[in-house]
Amino acid sequence: MIRTDPTKNMKKAHLLGIMAVSATLISARADVIPSLSSTSPTGGNFTWNYSSNVTVDQMVTSGDFFTIYDFGNFVAGSNLQPVGWTFSSSLIGTNPALVAPTDDPTKLNLTWTYIGAQPVTGSAALGIFSVVTDTNQTRTSDFASSATKTSDPNGSKVANIGS
Repeated sequence: MIRTDPTKNMKKAHLLGIMAVSATLISARADVIPSLSSTSPTGGNFTWNYSSNVTVDQMVTSGDFFTIYDFGNFVAGSNLQPVGWTFSSSLIGTNPALVAPTDDPTKLNLTWTYIGAQPVTGSAALGIFSVVTDTNQTRTSDFASSATKTSDPNGSKVANIGS
């Protein structure tokens, strides 16, 4: 007769349960993520290009946005964005609900807001967003976004933050 330790089996079951819940939470996460894709010389200045994507189970609807914090000075009117997007900058915010990015009130933030009529459903590339500045020196700063949960019939907002 072979005996097994019941507490050992319970520990194994508990660990497998935690792993299953963790996998579900990770796979359910959805984000709008801007990434620096390049900087290129433009006369005596530099164009900073960000590519942005919306991930699975999320969509971008009118009013959704993303902000790159503490970018600093840039050439006024140099912003470019895909059709259906509008640009703004401010010293504070624009912040999605329930996130607390690091935001230096002395450095300009860059925000792009979707004003298009048709939702952009994830997983999808949103396009290239850019501004011109006088430096090509990189530094780390926060970004945050607000988008819409695809699988929620009420269209609940989903916020994310990263560096």
